[in-house]
Amino acid sequence: MKKLIFAIIAVLFFQLSTQAQLPVDSAKADPSLRGQYEFMLSKSKTINGYKLINPARLAGFWKSVSDSINQNRKQLSNIKLKLAEQEKAVTALKAQISGAENSLASSNAKLDEISFLGISFTKSKYNVIVWSMILVLAAALAIVILRSAKFMHEAKYRSSLYEEIAQEYQNYKTKANDKEKKLARELQDERNKLDEYKNKGK
Repeated sequence: MKKLIFAIIAVLFFQLSTQAQLPVDSAKADPSLRGQYEFMLSKSKTINGYKLINPARLAGFWKSVSDSINQNRKQLSNIKLKLAEQEKAVTALKAQISGAENSLASSNAKLDEISFLGISFTKSKYNVIVWSMILVLAAALAIVILRSAKFMHEAKYRSSLYEEIAQEYQNYKTKANDKEKKLARELQDERNKLDEYKNKGK
């Protein structure tokens, strides 16, 4: 009975001391999720082979995980919107290039003197203007395609990062649940032993 009371007092004293040190310790910790997780484990005490984790640190770690997941979801949504806009731009540029090529094909069938918007051009000058437009549009299309590839790569990276975080959280949740059940069983065993001692005392 004295040992049980001593253990309860030790646990309460540990919780009060760790809560008082939390702001100072947290300021020195690595802000990444892995850093926070390792920090939380390093600051936990071991009693009878079990880790005692401060509820405030556990709540802070859960908030960091939630914030990271929400931020990744928001960034992924923004990237998808940008990709949709880039695809529209690519389609428009392809249509413009197709129209310019059709215009060039029709101009080759005409005489050297070409009238465009009421202004006369020689065939060579006209071809130079049209091909310049095509080169500018092709360069713009290449830039858009390269940017789209970059955004797609970023989207895949964010998706894999989100899946990794979700898996880590699920594993952590499973371990925490197992520890909770184990502690509950041990607590029940201790209560049963205490009841046996009381019955023997009678």
